[in-house]
Amino acid sequence: MKPVGIVRQIDSLGRVLIPKSLRNTLDLKDGDSLELFIEDNNIILRKYQPACIICGSAKNIVTFKGHNFCPDCVREISAKLL
Repeated sequence: MKPVGIVRQIDSLGRVLIPKSLRNTLDLKDGDSLELFIEDNNIILRKYQPACIICGSAKNIVTFKGHNFCPDCVREISAKLL
């Protein structure tokens, strides 16, 4: 991890402000979603990218009935059904 020398306090609602300079560096815009992970004793924030539930690819995702699929997996499933 790269230290950036910025310290922020958690407010009474559990929120933490991400400084504008970091948001710009990571290309985070208003309304973007973040994923939260715990690794060892660290909280990791990552910009959310929907991924295929079968192979994990994040390219050209299509959502069907609340599930994400990539075109390759859709083709493979379609071929097996025909």
